[in-house]
Amino acid sequence: MATIRQDDFIQSVADAFQFISYYHPADYIRALHEAYRHEQSPAAKDAMAQILINSRMSAEGHRPVCQDTGIAIAFVRVGMDARWDAKLTLQQMVDEGVRRAYTDPDNPLRASVLADPDGKRTNTKDNTPAVVHVELVSGDTVEVIVAAKGGGSENKSKFAMLLPNDNIVDWVLSVVPTMGADWCPPGILSLGIGGSPEKAMLIAKWGMMEPIDFHELRARGPTSRAEELRLELFEKVNALGIGAQGLGGLSTVLDVKVNDYPTHAASKPVALLPNCAATRHVHFVLDGSGPAHLIPPSLDDWPTLTLDFSTSRRVNLDTVTRADVATWKAGERLLLTGKLLTGRDAAHKRLTEMMARGETLPVSFTNRFIYYVGPVDPVRDEAVGPAGPTTSSRMDKFTEAMLAKTGLLGMVGKSERGAAATAAIKRHGAVYCIAVGGAAYLLSKSIRSSRVLAFAELGMEAIYEFDVRDMPVTVAVNAGGTSVHKTGPAEWRARIGKIPVVIA
Repeated sequence: MATIRQDDFIQSVADAFQFISYYHPADYIRALHEAYRHEQSPAAKDAMAQILINSRMSAEGHRPVCQDTGIAIAFVRVGMDARWDAKLTLQQMVDEGVRRAYTDPDNPLRASVLADPDGKRTNTKDNTPAVVHVELVSGDTVEVIVAAKGGGSENKSKFAMLLPNDNIVDWVLSVVPTMGADWCPPGILSLGIGGSPEKAMLIAKWGMMEPIDFHELRARGPTSRAEELRLELFEKVNALGIGAQGLGGLSTVLDVKVNDYPTHAASKPVALLPNCAATRHVHFVLDGSGPAHLIPPSLDDWPTLTLDFSTSRRVNLDTVTRADVATWKAGERLLLTGKLLTGRDAAHKRLTEMMARGETLPVSFTNRFIYYVGPVDPVRDEAVGPAGPTTSSRMDKFTEAMLAKTGLLGMVGKSERGAAATAAIKRHGAVYCIAVGGAAYLLSKSIRSSRVLAFAELGMEAIYEFDVRDMPVTVAVNAGGTSVHKTGPAEWRARIGKIPVVIA
């Protein structure tokens, strides 16, 4: 009979969250590289190259693949014959492991968890508490899966109580386009079908932790209704042409998972959860012999790629004008150099409240660019930690005020903008660019220095000024209001309907 010691459990959880912050699962790397090899859209191919290069850099540098190091999730299967040498509860032990991992001085992870979610929304500073799911099973070991889920993908979770005769494929194809690119495709879609509402969501989340094995499934053929759904949805979702980062292309999903559970005769609950380009999870078993031993993937699992910026337009942020911006084309690649401001939800809320009260803003935005980012704290000689873009649509409601009242010229973020924000960009002759979600460590290497200009108490949501050099971005909405997140998927949806899609 195994005895699971408290310190072994806590240390294993801490080690696991550190491990997944910088190591992608090898099956994800292989699947993404396969999609990259067959991608025909130049914009999507470039985005996937950045994600793959970023992943290898993170593995080598032991720094997070994404600045959003996620909400901590733990699935714990406790053998009913296992004994515990512990004084803390299971939740307390998981939380202590999370606390150690997220405050590790060698690789601090961004604390994103807020207490009082509908009130003061106060950061807990150490990313606790974790979300813990527990199941009692046979045996005397303890199996644990830890995962870190970023807000961009979690926010695109979907659930519906379908009628028994409703078609699940039709429902999925109706909702995936509404998810846009906020979840950082290409990634994994996981469906949970049946049970009760909470059970459907739970089995969908569990399905995300399964190995990526779509090519094996296609080679051997389906043996169940769930596997038939996987095959059908994989083909039809990719035929939507959404592509990497929503830019249009052949690969929107690398795998589709389907798990089901018996349900009431009058019901068909269905949950659809996306896993993003920062797919992060690891599985370990404790048998009483000590902490878990996690085996790092081999660097041979990563392809060796380089980025070609020879056709990118170089932009000096310190001298760029509205007339310059007016010449940029949607889809054009840029390399930004100069002073770049930052700001997210909390900063934008404060700025617009100050403007409404007629107060002087703490920062001048005239002819400046702002980057929607919440960086990881730096270590050693870093100017800033991993600093990838956050979801830009959360700033849509502030866009008109920022453009009309501050003289802001450009914005940099992730994924598409809504109709109102796009109209404001066109009305004011501004521009919106995207950086690649899932390339946070790579992007941070473009940042040469960083200083806080305002709202320091907001931590990662403060307004920083970055000094950047050759930061790669793509014009997503130009001054004329053309959006690549509209034109790209539409073009590739039409092309996929005309060309054979062959993936080895």
